[in-house]
Order: sequence, then structure tokens, then C-alpha cells
Amino acid sequence: MAAIAKNQAGEENDRWRVFPPECGVVAGVDEVGRGALFGPVVAAAVVLSAEAREALMVLGVRDSKKLSAQRRESLSSQIRDLACDCQVGVATVAEIDRLNILQATLLAMRRAIEQLNPPPEYCAIDGNRPVPNLSIPQETIVGGDRTSIEIAAASIVAKVWRDNWVVAVAAEYPEYDLARNKGYGTVRHREALQRYGATREHRQSFAPCRV
Repeated sequence: MAAIAKNQAGEENDRWRVFPPECGVVAGVDEVGRGALFGPVVAAAVVLSAEAREALMVLGVRDSKKLSAQRRESLSSQIRDLACDCQVGVATVAEIDRLNILQATLLAMRRAIEQLNPPPEYCAIDGNRPVPNLSIPQETIVGGDRTSIEIAAASIVAKVWRDNWVVAVAAEYPEYDLARNKGYGTVRHREALQRYGATREHRQSFAPCRV
């Protein structure tokens, strides 16, 4: 079953999945930053009421990768205002290097979920890997940010949180062009790694940072 609505521009949104009533309170969970060379991996968990779902459909919530930075910023604030709860979980660079990026990503997701109050009754996880040691029933959904508005909302919140964190620390590391690349491995970023080496916020377990 899917819901559909027109957004504020009059465009038809993607068809969003509606979870059956027996799932109870559903949290959508997504992450950002897995492929970056710099900074933490960040996850968000979002719980929406039926009314919030409808409102966010009209506002044009969708996969964060399909939105401009300005639109993501605006929608992130609206998601936080409308959501029953919205939490962010972070796994640090040290944890990424110690655990590996997959396990650190799942840890960030669990941290986001565990901050929700009250706890959700069901978790919709973007991707194909379940979150370990989670006491709440969960479902993995490949491409979930395109089919679940809860996951799409989480993708926006996580992206905005992480981008803002990178921009806030970018002035400490001007050589790496972080305000533009948000920690991802652009040509300029990789060239700076070759010239200046890695900072304490670079992921030493990632090959481009081992120079």
C-alpha cells in the first residue's frame, strides 16, 4: 500500500509506503557519511504521525540526495518541528577506524534509535543490514529513502546535521576544501591529503588517508 500527494510545487511525489497498523509506532532510520574520508558517520531516526506524514509529503520530502542544500536545510527544520521525535546518532572517526565503517554505521543507527522517547515499536532501516543488538523489531529496506517517507526524513536530518558539523570545523583545516566537499574524496581533497597528510578527523583506515 502506498500514499501519494502533490508537493508545494504541484509535482507528484514518489509513492510512499504505509506500514500496517500492527507495526505500531514506526521509526525510519538512515545514515550519511559512509563514503567520506573525513569526519563521523551520522544516522538519524524519525517518528512521524499520520498528520506529519501528510504534511511532509506536501512539503516535498524525498531522498536527501535529490534535494539542494538549501532545500534540505529548510526541510530538516520542518521535519524536526513536525516529527513526534527525531534523534541523531554519531560514530566517531576513532570508532570507524576501530570497528570498520559498516559496524560504525550500524552503531550510529542504534544510538539514534535508542534516544527516541518513547521507544518505537518497529524500525524501518535503510539498506540491507539489520542493526545488531536492537531489542525492537526491525526491517531492512534497500532504497528505503525512496519508498519510506520516514526514512527519507531521516536521510535529510542526518545529511544536514553532518554537513553542518563539517562546515563548523572546516576553518581548522582550510587546506582540504571541506566546506565544499563535506569530507568526501574530491580531487582537491585527495591532493591535499597527498601534500599535507591526514588530520585527526581523517579516517586512517581508509586508503586515501594513509599517505
